[in-house]
Amino acid sequence: MLSVEGLTVAYGGIRALDNLSLTVEAGELVALIGANGAGKSTLLRALSGLVRPVSGRILLDGIDITHAPCHRIVRLGMSHVPEGRRIFANLTVAENLALGAYVRRDRAGIRADRDRALALFPRLKERLTQVGGTLSGGEQQMLAIGRALMANPRLLLLDEPSLGLAPTLVRDIFHTLEALNRSGVPLLLVEQNAHMALRIARRGYVLESGRIFLSGDASALAGDARVREAYLGE
Repeated sequence: MLSVEGLTVAYGGIRALDNLSLTVEAGELVALIGANGAGKSTLLRALSGLVRPVSGRILLDGIDITHAPCHRIVRLGMSHVPEGRRIFANLTVAENLALGAYVRRDRAGIRADRDRALALFPRLKERLTQVGGTLSGGEQQMLAIGRALMANPRLLLLDEPSLGLAPTLVRDIFHTLEALNRSGVPLLLVEQNAHMALRIARRGYVLESGRIFLSGDASALAGDARVREAYLGE
């Protein structure tokens, strides 16, 4: 579904990503963990077309999207839930969801995907006319994910979905991500909560200073002494 080959991204003279390669197969949930500043968010921004790589290739289901504009990447099936949610705070929940389907014209499909998003997040259904900026942090995260689903993605990128949330809400969000993946949506999950991320993922990558330091089966990474010491607090 996704193939990243030798990707390098630089800010000025500093390489945020250095010859990075990874894959996400159809139906997979892949976790990407690493310290702050390792390049995780930069990778998702490069995949979404928000920053341009110096070199390397990004293939989405075999289509080269390395230099594609953001709107074309969304049309091809990749949606991005950014760090910090980035909802439209002055618009209602319903309007935020509608904007997630901005590139679509299939009204029946849009209605079906809105129903799916509201079924995943019943709280949003209760708040359709409420302005997004007045929602709690957890509800805003639900809205950000629901908005991304309105594009009917074939691959979903998530950047720190648990950031700033209470433990109960974190569990709810992760259960929803598991359900989404079971329904057939592949996920690439960037997450500081390495324990939760590796628990629900099939495979994982550990990013350090813009490079892949470790990769493999998620359960094997969770048992690796280096990962346990650096990211699991053990």
